[in-house]
Amino acid sequence: MALLLYRLGKFSYRHRWLVISLWLAALVAVGGSAAAFHGTLSNNFQIPGTETQRIADKLKQELPAASGGSATIVFEAPEGGFTDGSRAAVTAALTKLGDLPDVKATVDPFATQAQLDKAGQAIADGEQQLAAGQARLDASRAELDAGTAQLNGAEQQLAAGGATPAMIEAQLGAQKAALAQGQAKLDAGTQELQAAKAKLDLGKRQAEASGGIRFVSADGQAAVAQVQFNTSINALTPAVRQQVQDIAHETSSVGVTALASKEITEDISELFGTTEIIGIGVAALVLILMLGTLIAAGLPLLMAVIGVGVGVGITFALSGAFEMSSISPMLALMLGLAVGIDYSLFIVNRHRTQLLAGMDPEESVARATGTSGNAVLFAGLTVIIALAALVVPGLPFLSVMGLAAAGTVAVAVLVALTLTPALLSLIGRRIISRRAWAKADAHNAEAGHEVADQAKDEEKSTRGWGGLVTRHPVVALVAGVLLLGTLALPAAQLQLALPDGGSEPVDSEAYQAYDVTARSFGEGVTGPIVVVGEFPAGLDEAQAQELQYDVADLIRGVDNVVATVPVALSEDRRTAVFQVIPEEGPAKAGTVQVVSELRERGTQIQAETGVTIGLTGQTAGNIDVSAKLGDALPPYLAIVVGLSLILLLLVFRSIVVPLLATGGFLLSLAAAFGLVVAVYQWGWLGGVFDVANPGAVLSFLPIILIGVLFGLAMDYQVFIASGMRESYMHGAPAKKAVRIGFSHAGAVVTAAAIIMVSVFAGFIFSHLTMVRPLGFAMAFGVLLDAFVVRMTIVPAVMYLLGEKTWWLPKWLDRILPDVDVEGARLERRENAPQKLTEPVH
Repeated sequence: MALLLYRLGKFSYRHRWLVISLWLAALVAVGGSAAAFHGTLSNNFQIPGTETQRIADKLKQELPAASGGSATIVFEAPEGGFTDGSRAAVTAALTKLGDLPDVKATVDPFATQAQLDKAGQAIADGEQQLAAGQARLDASRAELDAGTAQLNGAEQQLAAGGATPAMIEAQLGAQKAALAQGQAKLDAGTQELQAAKAKLDLGKRQAEASGGIRFVSADGQAAVAQVQFNTSINALTPAVRQQVQDIAHETSSVGVTALASKEITEDISELFGTTEIIGIGVAALVLILMLGTLIAAGLPLLMAVIGVGVGVGITFALSGAFEMSSISPMLALMLGLAVGIDYSLFIVNRHRTQLLAGMDPEESVARATGTSGNAVLFAGLTVIIALAALVVPGLPFLSVMGLAAAGTVAVAVLVALTLTPALLSLIGRRIISRRAWAKADAHNAEAGHEVADQAKDEEKSTRGWGGLVTRHPVVALVAGVLLLGTLALPAAQLQLALPDGGSEPVDSEAYQAYDVTARSFGEGVTGPIVVVGEFPAGLDEAQAQELQYDVADLIRGVDNVVATVPVALSEDRRTAVFQVIPEEGPAKAGTVQVVSELRERGTQIQAETGVTIGLTGQTAGNIDVSAKLGDALPPYLAIVVGLSLILLLLVFRSIVVPLLATGGFLLSLAAAFGLVVAVYQWGWLGGVFDVANPGAVLSFLPIILIGVLFGLAMDYQVFIASGMRESYMHGAPAKKAVRIGFSHAGAVVTAAAIIMVSVFAGFIFSHLTMVRPLGFAMAFGVLLDAFVVRMTIVPAVMYLLGEKTWWLPKWLDRILPDVDVEGARLERRENAPQKLTEPVH
């Protein structure tokens, strides 16, 4: 492989304009395709086959009026509460929203609250009327009983006096008729009273079901309106979202603040922000300090930008053909920038070192591509394997995310191996500063400098961090493991969920809407659970209504359920929809427990009522996604680690190195999880990282972090350990090879790690909430893995093991192909005697 890449580097050097032209053409073609064919990004994380998706499909088919996404807008009044004018402005805005083609209906909070208040008053009035009616019936019944008793007494007296039945009837017939009429009136009154009582009982059950819900806050300062759309929330275009917000914000003219929920305000249009640019700026500064010239520093940045342009451009072009979440291009952008800079940096740094040592420029570029480029290729393959394996769990949005990122990394590798040599050919000697050239020329002119350089390298390898670690390997090993182990402790409390409005930036409209709604109406209103019931056939309207409230009562018996409201019933009375309001927000552990208990209670509900229930809606769907992602972690981890172990076995031809690399990765992964839990779940240093409302961790963060961090950790393992193996293969003793390899690779790996951490850290304050914890986890994961694992634990263990580090069973050595990552074949090729082109005379 080294020889093949050597030839590729030489080809790119000699045909620089062809290579540059091909990449520019690719960039233009991809950019045009992205502009012409891109689709609308969404944040649809539903998984086909889950209960929530099945019930949603059933609801759409059987009760279309209740399908479609819904969101809320909370209106906050100025001091003093709502006035007639401000109420009218809110109602007018909601009426205008209801006329939009994409809006199915809106719920006016003032009208709805008035109905609830009237219903409560009507129940109180009904109870009084019922009591008065019952009193009148009781009085009438008492009068009737007295009249009956009097009539019976008179009848007995007449009979005792010898009166015949005809005579008795003649005398008492009118009284009997009056009593019969009175009895009929009493029976009719009793029936009316029973009907009124039944109606009142139904009203009471309805009031009990919705007793925990308000649409206007008790203090009159806030009102929450529901907006139901014709399509799912994820299918709404940015234009529609903006139109809804603009209409709602018209209430500001009367002093009312309108705050749309996260489902409406979610902004997925921007890709790059200020903090991301700052991260790139830090990376540029590191490159300038390391490489010494703006040209040399700008080259890796340019390579990364071109790689990202092509890779992310392809992702956008395909977004019209595949449903794609907003995080897919962001993840591709993060990784493309980070690895693009690093991969080009390794080749450029090797080329500069060889040039300063006096190597011919063309040979140096080819040699750098064959050696450092070889390490880049296998490091990139590891990242690509880890990302592409995201298709294995079978989650569509995760598959697209992984393939988009893997494709961008693949482009970054190709750019590094082809365009970097071509541009190095174009730049020539300007890749090194004049001062560095003068110093190198003077040094190379000294007699015997090669031997002196070798001695100097060996002496240098005993100093610095690598020398310190190898002088105290046991201390370094124990300290590194203890540090990572301590940081990993919070990971045991990891909870997963998709983010809600409370996870948004404090100054965002989504967070303010969540905050006002939670304070005024309770957190559960921000994330209701939708329950769909399948009723038995043949029910009349009254029976179906009774059954609705029977089911609602059983659901409301679940802990932490505030209210259960029947909201819709199909025409055939076979499908009913209930809105369940939990006590806590949609991403809280209590709501996860509510969903679990509701599903467990389904058996009891079916046994007692004959109704089969299922859960759907955004809240239940997000919980299902989190559960599925958690279940997918173990097999995914096994596949990624297994494939990468095989790759590392090929690269290093050692049993110990791949196992050591994987063990170190697991330590840094656990530590990264621990830090994420401490900051984003517990809220430690929340003010620093803008975590206003700590909660459960982003549900797909673990699986993405495993893939990304494993790939990047193996990057640094390849770059560090390949230098050690190169020294070992060139004759250095195993322990000395650890020091020499570390000395050669330490500076560039340090720079590369700082660059990668800077790029990822730039996304910690991204405008996309879901990207923030990902940026944090990857930044600190790479930081810990590079500096604690790869540059401390790994050299300490390899130094302790010595020759055993490179042990490989002979039978395995025979069957493994030799990929020559350290470029030994290039060395043999250079040292081999050249063929004579002319016969010797």
